Amino acid sequence: MFRFEDPIYLYLLAVIPVLAVIRWLMVRQQKKRLRQFGDPDLVKELMPDVSRFRPLVKFCLLLMALSLLIVMLARPQFGTKISHEKRTGIETIIAMDISNSMLAEDVTPSRLDRAKMMVENLVDNFTNDKIGLIVFAGDAFIQLPITSDYVSAKMFLSSIDPSMMATQGTDIATAISMASRSFTQEEGIGKAIIVITDGEDHEGGALEAAKEAKDRDHRVYVLGVGSPKGAPIPIGNGDFMKDNTGQTVMTGLNEEMCRQIAQAGGGAYIHVENNSSAQEKLDEELDKLAKKETETTIYSDYDEQFQAVGIIALLLLIIEACLMEVKNPLLRNVSLFKRKKVATLLLLLLVAGAATAQSDRQLVHKGNKQYRAGNYADAEVLYRKAIEKNNRNPQAVYNLGLALMKQQKDSAAVQQFMDAGKLETNPLRRALSYHNAGVICQGKKMYGEAIDVYKEALRNNPADDETRYNLALCKRQQKQQQQNQQQQKQDQKQDQKQDQKQEEKKEEQKQQQQQQKQEQQMSRENAEQMLNAAMQEEKQTQQRMKKAQQQQNRRKLDKNW
Repeated sequence: MFRFEDPIYLYLLAVIPVLAVIRWLMVRQQKKRLRQFGDPDLVKELMPDVSRFRPLVKFCLLLMALSLLIVMLARPQFGTKISHEKRTGIETIIAMDISNSMLAEDVTPSRLDRAKMMVENLVDNFTNDKIGLIVFAGDAFIQLPITSDYVSAKMFLSSIDPSMMATQGTDIATAISMASRSFTQEEGIGKAIIVITDGEDHEGGALEAAKEAKDRDHRVYVLGVGSPKGAPIPIGNGDFMKDNTGQTVMTGLNEEMCRQIAQAGGGAYIHVENNSSAQEKLDEELDKLAKKETETTIYSDYDEQFQAVGIIALLLLIIEACLMEVKNPLLRNVSLFKRKKVATLLLLLLVAGAATAQSDRQLVHKGNKQYRAGNYADAEVLYRKAIEKNNRNPQAVYNLGLALMKQQKDSAAVQQFMDAGKLETNPLRRALSYHNAGVICQGKKMYGEAIDVYKEALRNNPADDETRYNLALCKRQQKQQQQNQQQQKQDQKQDQKQDQKQEEKKEEQKQQQQQQKQEQQMSRENAEQMLNAAMQEEKQTQQRMKKAQQQQNRRKLDKNW
């Protein structure tokens, strides 16, 4: 497809017919003046060196050059054409868990960030495969339909966040079922579902969904992110998520569930401890799937074409300047300016100018201009085009890493810096590539990887004090991180002990309260028994006193005889 970026300049083309009319009027006036000298045929014989067509050709060349300059100002562009290519590969749909538990920081920088970096690596390694992206939590939806547009996949990936899910939780079954329905209808091609999750399945049904996917010949692979020991979920301001009872939620990687899902889906489970090793294992598994030649629709970006137009205009101006209005005595018998020959010559010039193509160096130069202007996304596109033309150009690879780093696509930037270090022959530039990779890893608190690349940078440039300082600082930060992790574990243990003590105290208090209640109940019963006994004794005493009084009366009566 062809378009103009600034079509408003095309209104200047209205000057061309005005100039043509002015030229026609001037030629007409000139012919009238010649007629005043005498018969036109006789005057022509008196001027044998005057050419009839050369002034017209020079004027046409000037008009064409002016027209091309105006077109160049309008910035002609070719692109967004739909091309169909034959590719041999597989279809892969990535189902990414973005529930709140993925914010846990038991892996650096967090489970979600590590998952994003893993997806970026997957996309970078895909060449002829089709890819789709699904995000899920308590629900699932398609973020990117299955396509070969890897650039769009990375753009969608950068916007993923748990806040985009209205329903929280973890429903792996819905994600697998949706992924299984999102493949194309092509048969005979390997189809893989890659689930990236921490394995906390709250809804159930994941095993049944994986078995159904396997029955459809879709393989389910599970990438487990996180630590089985568990970690709290940060919610900002140094606080952590709590449940309904007020207790801090501890979320851990459920490896057993992940293994069962992968086994039910006919795939494999991979624990993501190191992105590169997990990537290698996954590539080995995906290579086992059947590949098939498919037709892929490719959408190209708009390419600036003003350079070619400018070259043609410059050639026309050079030809016009070199062309004389009078005939050359040495070329009297050669007539280049007949109508057919003039048209053929101009056509050849146009074809030659249009055939000029941009080299990878020109694309890098244009990308540098966009980078300095702050248009990092446009610079990324130009650098990628330069790499497509020459994938051994270390400058294009290195500059692509810089553009990605400015867009906070850190994982892809690290990969480009590493590739640039391998391609670069200059030790200083190679050291700079590894240094930049180390800076990104250090910023992401991936101190082990940062130390390795800093060492590689120092091997190429031992005099780099900044790299040496960063290496020493990174080692201290790694020790501090390990100490903090140990301290967190100790604090967790102490918190657990304190919780246990508090529970024991609560139980003791409950027991004491129960004993007090029992004692109170016993004291009441004893008091009632004592009161009843006293009342009975009093009754018995009264009865004895009555009997004694009756016996005294009887003795008195008996003595009167």
